[in-house]
Amino acid sequence: CKKLAIENAKDIIACGFDINKTFIFRDTDYIGHMFSNVLLIQKCLTANQIRGIFGFDLSANIGKYMYPAIQAAPSFSSSFPHIFGDDSDYPCLIPCAIDQDPFFRMTRDVAPRLHRVKPAVIHSKFFPALQGSQTKMSASNEVTAIFMTDTPQQIEDKIRAHAFSGGRTTVEEHREKGGDLKVDVPYQYLNVFQFDDDKLKWVGEEFGSGRMLSGDIKKQLTNVLVEIVQKHQKEREKVTDEVVKEYMRIRPLNFKGNK
Repeated sequence: CKKLAIENAKDIIACGFDINKTFIFRDTDYIGHMFSNVLLIQKCLTANQIRGIFGFDLSANIGKYMYPAIQAAPSFSSSFPHIFGDDSDYPCLIPCAIDQDPFFRMTRDVAPRLHRVKPAVIHSKFFPALQGSQTKMSASNEVTAIFMTDTPQQIEDKIRAHAFSGGRTTVEEHREKGGDLKVDVPYQYLNVFQFDDDKLKWVGEEFGSGRMLSGDIKKQLTNVLVEIVQKHQKEREKVTDEVVKEYMRIRPLNFKGNK
């Protein structure tokens, strides 16, 4: 798990986060610094509450019962005294997937009892697997997703063979009725990764009208994703273990905010 955390940190750093404004930590390394907040949160929660929120039964190990408080603690700026001060109370914005929402709803309920500002949450949009909106990506099934380690050829092959199409059964029918943008995975992906709004609008109009075929919109997506993935891979090569250690080093940041 520790090695995986380092690898994940490299991906985060490669996205361009400013080292002077970014602190990355692993719970196992940093927990001592926020343990007082963990204990305060635990005092505000009962086992019955945790069971109700997360669906645990009496056979669950005690680690599952204590972990929600550990995940909640970084929501409070006082967990990072080297950045914000010992008794700070700055608001926290948490970007996360919807499956993490119960942790932070719990945290928002606890915050007033600790005389702390409630954290706010911004949910990431659900991203379907290549096979369509009713499926999920899986690390154990490599054809369900485009990975940041994929080669251009792998990206092209995955999209061509596995990206669910909103095109029609025949070319004639497609020309007549147009593609279905609501189910077409290449278009859904372009909605996220095509940053040129005019280009995205053009692709939508062309495919939706039937002038652009399924193979063509898949090529549009391939070109966009290959550029993004190759850029990420190039930046990630620059991130050494020593660079990660510096991001994880406990230190003041060049960061100031207003309560």
